[in-house]
Amino acid sequence: QVQLVESGGGLVQAGGSLRLSCIASGRTFSNYHMGWFRQAPGKEREFVAAIRRSSSDTYYADSVKGRFTISRDNAKNTLYLQMNSLKPEDTAVYYCAADMDIRTIPTRVPSRYDYWGQGTQVTVFS
Repeated sequence: QVQLVESGGGLVQAGGSLRLSCIASGRTFSNYHMGWFRQAPGKEREFVAAIRRSSSDTYYADSVKGRFTISRDNAKNTLYLQMNSLKPEDTAVYYCAADMDIRTIPTRVPSRYDYWGQGTQVTVFS
């Protein structure tokens, strides 16, 4: 079992920045990939970013590339999402998730993630 707890969401003006954190517990953090997803009201959950267990590679949705940065600190069991140049369309609940299948690169498909946090709300106003 893996437990994930997100924090860092909030209300921010367009053009501003936020950093989300996700603290993991239960299994050795460096043994699985991690991802960030988001879900806006009335929309499906969508992929934002993912990172290999060793931090060697990162992956981004086109909509956030160049503005968001995913990183992890395996010594602190913590995943991060630095979000810059935020836009109103970034408003959503943001979730971190664990992908236990390390045979391949981290997946972008939500249903293939094994564990999820409770989510943290990000609201961007113009």
